Amino acid sequence: MLRDALTILLSSVIAVGGGAASAWYALESAEGVGALTVRGWTAYPDAGSPQADPYSKARVAREADLPLGRAEGISFSTARDSGGEPLRRQCSYRIEGEVPSARFWTVHVAAANAADGAPDGRAAALSSLALLREADSSVVVVASRHPAPGNWLALDGQGAMRLVLTLYDTPVASNEDIAETELPQVLRIGCDG
Repeated sequence: MLRDALTILLSSVIAVGGGAASAWYALESAEGVGALTVRGWTAYPDAGSPQADPYSKARVAREADLPLGRAEGISFSTARDSGGEPLRRQCSYRIEGEVPSARFWTVHVAAANAADGAPDGRAAALSSLALLREADSSVVVVASRHPAPGNWLALDGQGAMRLVLTLYDTPVASNEDIAETELPQVLRIGCDG
């Protein structure tokens, strides 16, 4: 009798613990359920639509995020540079390349799990309306603690970070071939320590 009770208790603990662990992993994983990764940038194209999977809905609720619907735009984020190394606030990065056509877009730095403001009142994001462009209309942005000429995105603090590129009113969001989209690369310039 006691043996059966212990077997049932152990089975229940394994089932509940395993289920909770798998749900946590699905929500925390950058390439989780419903994710689409393009050149290192991850997006959840269905997160703001009725077709969103339960994990995307749970991720949106947990992060208190306001996802864009397909007609509104799409948001891409990355926590790694083009070499596969994690992004850190102590390092400087060069974000360069083509940005897909959009009526308006922004790029900003976010903490590993939640949005974080910029240091000393500087702009928390750069927008397409205020950027200098290269001759071929590509974009080069330097994300660094140290001021840089041209397009500079200020970094502050320590630890992990994410870069978030949000495209508003763009054909990319409603396109079935989102995986074919060209996105900028994130190149590490150097680190302070």
